[in-house]
Amino acid sequence: MKLDEKLLISFGAEIIRYAAGDFIFEEEASPSYYYQILKGSIKENNYNELGNEFIQNILGDSQSFGDSFLFLNKKYNINAVALSDCEILRLKKDDFFSLIDQHPKISVDTNKCLSQRLYFKTAMIQNLASSIPEKRILGLLDYLKSFHKDDEKFSFQVKLTRQQIADLIGLRVETVIRTAKKLEKVNLLKIEERKMFY
Repeated sequence: MKLDEKLLISFGAEIIRYAAGDFIFEEEASPSYYYQILKGSIKENNYNELGNEFIQNILGDSQSFGDSFLFLNKKYNINAVALSDCEILRLKKDDFFSLIDQHPKISVDTNKCLSQRLYFKTAMIQNLASSIPEKRILGLLDYLKSFHKDDEKFSFQVKLTRQQIADLIGLRVETVIRTAKKLEKVNLLKIEERKMFY
């Protein structure tokens, strides 16, 4: 979801800068802000009891994150970590709800966005249950492209590294590289100068 930046600022949002590797929020913290990325990228992750990282999502320019937690009386069950140097608009939770009260259409847009995320998370779970690497990769790419305005074939540049794709869908990086080449051969993916387009 992307809200108008001037509107957010008019309700008290501030621009916060984070360096690559900085935590924006951590597991077990109480949700206090609406976040929207102006520049850069972040990952949502958590760790198991052995310390292994599980990447839940990677988000970039103009995308919001952590908003679903604002509607629950629960602590974060994920971390948000800057993948690159970032500029992020941060609006206090109470101010976010004031904005929604005064602009009911934003509430509808928020519901649409949360519903879309839930729909594609469910699709991702189904794809992750598959033992077929092609299905896992295409499921992830469908999810990522759902946030992209243009539906044309190969209009979406995948800004994830092969390693990040592997981490998101539980494959080895070698499998992702090999499978991406197979998908290119059947015209489901385009690779130009090491960049992937879907």
